[in-house]
Amino acid sequence: MTVKDEHWFVKYWRPAMAWTYMCINIFDFILAPCVVFYLKAKGVSIEMWKSLTLDNGGFIHLAFGAILGISAYGRTKEKTGFIYC
Repeated sequence: MTVKDEHWFVKYWRPAMAWTYMCINIFDFILAPCVVFYLKAKGVSIEMWKSLTLDNGGFIHLAFGAILGISAYGRTKEKTGFIYC
């Protein structure tokens, strides 16, 4: 099976994971803190934003880093024709 013949899920799951991780980070570190800051500036009584992904020691970042890193390495090996044992 060549790269052109692969199923759409096999072809697009890696970029989908990267986009998902990027969206999580944008929400957790940019959007939500900006919204909370805006609401506090308007006088709304609201607690300061606490990052959701940094709970439990930031395990989600380690997990996504491992998934994306290993899959990128594996994809490079697939495209260069390296055969796994």
